[in-house]
Formats: sequence, structure tokens, C-alpha cells
Amino acid sequence: MTELQTSPTTDDGGFAAMFEAQIVKDADTEIKKGGEGQIISGLVVHVSRDAVIVDIGGKSEGLISKSEFTDPQGQTTVAAGDRIDVFVESRETDDGLIKLSKEKADRMKVWDEIAGACERDEIIEGTITQRVKGGLSVTIRGGVKAFLPGSQVDLRPVRNLDKLIGQTYEFKVIKFNKKRGNIVLSRRVLLERERDEMKQKTLQTLAEGMVLDGTIKNLTEYGAFVDLGGIDGLLHITDMSWGRVNHPSEVFKVGDTVTVKVLKYNAESERVSLGMKQTQEDPWNHAAEAYPLGKKVSGKVMSITDYGAFVELEPGVEGLIHVSEMSWTKKIKHPSKVLEPAQEVECQVLEVDPRSKRISLGLKQLEPDPWTVFADKYTPGDKIDGKVRSLTEYGVFVGIEDGVDGMVHKTDLSWTVRVNNPGDFYEKGDDVEAIILSINHDEKKVSLGVKQIHDDPWGDLMDRYPAGTVIEKCKIISVADYGLFVRVENGVEGIIQNTDMPQGMAFEVGADVKAEVSSIDAIDRRMSLSLREVGASPQADRLTAVKRSTENSSGTLGDLLKEQLGDKLQSMTSEAPPAAEPEASEAEASKAEAEAPKAEAEAPKAEAEAPKAEAEAEAPKADETEGS
Repeated sequence: MTELQTSPTTDDGGFAAMFEAQIVKDADTEIKKGGEGQIISGLVVHVSRDAVIVDIGGKSEGLISKSEFTDPQGQTTVAAGDRIDVFVESRETDDGLIKLSKEKADRMKVWDEIAGACERDEIIEGTITQRVKGGLSVTIRGGVKAFLPGSQVDLRPVRNLDKLIGQTYEFKVIKFNKKRGNIVLSRRVLLERERDEMKQKTLQTLAEGMVLDGTIKNLTEYGAFVDLGGIDGLLHITDMSWGRVNHPSEVFKVGDTVTVKVLKYNAESERVSLGMKQTQEDPWNHAAEAYPLGKKVSGKVMSITDYGAFVELEPGVEGLIHVSEMSWTKKIKHPSKVLEPAQEVECQVLEVDPRSKRISLGLKQLEPDPWTVFADKYTPGDKIDGKVRSLTEYGVFVGIEDGVDGMVHKTDLSWTVRVNNPGDFYEKGDDVEAIILSINHDEKKVSLGVKQIHDDPWGDLMDRYPAGTVIEKCKIISVADYGLFVRVENGVEGIIQNTDMPQGMAFEVGADVKAEVSSIDAIDRRMSLSLREVGASPQADRLTAVKRSTENSSGTLGDLLKEQLGDKLQSMTSEAPPAAEPEASEAEASKAEAEAPKAEAEAPKAEAEAPKAEAEAEAPKADETEGS
């Protein structure tokens, strides 16, 4: 019994000891299995959409973000059943899971390697995986994520960092912090080192006149910088092409490979001037053979100035179309009225000067010369019909053919009127019938005459229209401030002064009026008429008496007028006011021609009765003289 009684006591003491030992053992096991801040091995039990669940033993499971298992291509690199090393960030949370991290575990494993590489100035290879704030994220050894600042990506700032994602490069560790798990990389340091090595090598061989290949590094408004291998050279815009270059971007883009020639090299300042057109033949060397006179060519309008347009015939060869060579018929005020930049145009070579690098081109030469067409069609003496193109103080310009005008001088407008202002008779657009008087082929001028269409009426005008003659219909052809211009007959115009018109009367061009001839100036070839006392004036009475005398006389009416009125008629004509010249009207001319036969029919009748009245002729003549 004693053994049986003492045994529980022994057992109770042993159980307590065993319990405490088990607690210590479990604690040791827990530490071995991994506490916070340690790396342990775990088994992937499940991969969900956003996370990966890992069993780290002891019926404990942890949660890791799925992004830590994604490669640069976006593929998941882990599956259920895989065993991985993880870093314990914290113990169980409210949901019973342990917070784990694969990235931190990888980083801790390779940290020593990275630290050693940094100390030894070694190069680390990595792949750019994503863009982050301020730069890029790079996956290096063991899947560790490092930071690549935007300023350390390249020698020059890169505007589009996204295009680098997925690219593998070599980097240099410039900063690391093991405690914070921070690694900073640089690619620029390696590029600068490489550039310096290439620069030294290039400078040893660089010399003026040599031709070498380079890469367009940067573009500006005035040129392009070319990387020759560690050293940059300037390719000025004027040395890019023999042709016209408005901006370097028209010819190159960054990254293009070009062949250039070293024009200047300063070893002290390390400045290099380059030329690309110098590697090609100057196109002006064969311009004379390529563009002979008269050849029809085509090109693109490069620029327009006040005096013409420059046309590119080929890169480096431009010709000028002067504004005077753009049209035969139109007066071009500015070339932009005909051409515009970038327009394709056909023209003709007029002149070539390879030494001065000038080519004169013509646009109008592709069409027939209107003057040549006119010269083949017309000769002096031909009658033409045209329209008034313009008026000047000295004459009227009449359009004959398209591109050919003729001028009617004011002295050739009328036989009977002295024209001071052609604008009193014609307006722009009026129809004109004229005779070609002369053609000047050298100056391409045509002289016209309107009055030459009709014979000179002054041969018998005074006999047919003595003072006092009543004209039943005179057509008004122009109204001026000082009076009316009327057409008496075809080719004969006269003036009615305001003083010879009743007050208050209104007149319109084209209307017919009944007027009386008041005076005729044979020297100045002027006919004056009056609208006052038409047919009842003293002059009309005298003319009536003279007509009666002709019935008994063998002389003509004109002879009797000269004998009886003589000095008085001359006195009246010399005192007549100067008349402005009226404009001719075709309708009135026809009417005047129709009335002409009536006057001619009276002459034979007077001559037939002349013998019968011969004896009585002297008596009326004397009476008329006394009456006058």
C-alpha cells in the first residue's frame, strides 16, 4: 500500500515537470520553425487570384501577395506543392494567418552577395519589370526588387520609360540599406564609363576631312548632334543637304545612323563640326546638262517672296519663277495669287547660270504667247471690236484679244471734237469699234483710232451745216457739267453749252433733241449747237433767205453764204466757245447717214433753176447785204 500511496505524488510531480519541459520544448520548436524576422521553408498549399497560401509547419499557414511571384511577362512563377523560402513578417493575425514575404526572404539571402558585389564594384544584371514613382523597378539576383531612378536610366532623360519594361541591362549598385531592404541601381554610371572609354579611342583617330558613321543623338532647330563614339559633333542644318531643309526633323530622327564628314575639329575644346552633304556630289556640277534652255521641268514650290517663287527641281537645285513670268495676260500683284508653298508645278527653263547657282524659270511659256497670236491675225488697217479696259488722261485702252490691248489716243477719238478727258465719252466695259493704226512689235504696243472708221467730214461740213441749220434729231451721247455732247451724224459730234439750253430742262444719254447749228470752227474743228429759238433765230432767218436766193442763182448754197455772210460768219465761228468732244453713238450715226441723201437731192434742183434766176441773183444779194 505504501508504494501505491506514494506513487501519485511521484506521478503528480513528474507530470508537472513533464508539462513544463514540453512548454520549453514547444518554444524551442517554435523558434526553430521560425519566429518573426526569420527565414523558413514553407510549402505552397494554394494559389488564389490575389495571394499565395504557404504552410510553414506546426499547423501554421501564411499569406503572401501573388505579385511577389509574377515575372516580367506577368506570368505566375509558383504552383501548389512548391517549396519556397519565406520571411516571417508577423505572427498570427485575427484571421489565424501569418504574414509572410518571399521578396524579403530572397533579398535577405542575396543581400550578402549584393553587398559584396557593391564593395567589389561589380556589375549586376537585372530586368526592368515595372514603372514606379520616380523611376523603374528592376528584378536582380534571386528575384530581388531594386529601384532604378529615372535620372539613372540613360545619359539623357528618357521621356517614355514604359518602353524599357521587359528589357535586360547591366547595372551598378550605387546605394543599399540592408536594414530597410533598399537597393538603388544605376545604368547611367556604366554608360558614362563606356562613353569615356570610347571618347579616348575616338580622339586618338579623329581628324579633319575623315568620313565616319555616327548616330543622331539630339535634334535642335539649327542642327543635329551626332554621336561619333563618345564625343558629339554638330551637323548644322545648312550642311545636311544640298537642298533646302527647314528643320532637321524633316531629314532625321533620333537614333538614325548617318555618314558624315569632319569639317572642323578643335582638340582643345573638343568641338567637332560635321557635314553630310559634303559626302555627296554637288548637283550644280551637272545643272547645265540636266536643265538646258527651253526644257520643260517640274518641281515643288519651296518658298514665295514678293518678287517670285522658288521651285526645287531636285535636292539642292532650285529655280526662280519671277512674277513677270507667271502670266501673259494678267498683271500679278503677288506670286501667292498664283502659287502656294508645297505645290507641284510645271515650268520651262529660261536661263541657267551654274557659277552663280541660279536658274530662271517661266510659267507662262507653257501657253501660247497672245502677242504672237495677235500679230499673225491682225495688220494695220484692220477693224477691231473690243471693250474698254481702262481710261487715262491721254487715251482709252481697248482689249483686242486676251492679253493684248490697244490704245486710242484722245486725238484719235473724234474728227470734230477736241477731247480733253476721254472719261467724258467712255466708261470701263463700253464696246468700242476702232481701226488698227500701227503695231510696234518690239514694244508690243498697238495704236488704235476711232475717228478713222469714218472719213474726215470737214471737207464739206461747213457747206452742209452752215450756221442756222436746224437738225431735227441729235442724239445725246454724253452729259457734262458744262453742257451736252450730241452726235449730229456718223463721225460728226457737237456741243451744246449750258448757256444755249433753256433753264430747268433735264436730259438723258441716248435721248434725241432738236438743235440749231450756232457756229462751226474749221480751224479747231468744233461745232456748237443751241436749243434756244431753234429755227427762229436771226441765223436761221438769214439761212432761209439765202436758200431762197439759191433758187434764182447758179451758185451753191455754200457759195452764197460765203459771199453774203463772209466776215460775219467768220466772226461768229471765231467767237464760239471751245467745245469738249462727245462720245460717238452708232444709232445716231445711222440716222445721220439716212438724212444725207436729202441734202444731196436739193443741190441738183437748185442748179437746174440757176439760169432762170441768174438775172435776179444780184438784187437779193444786195438786199441781204444791207439787211445784214
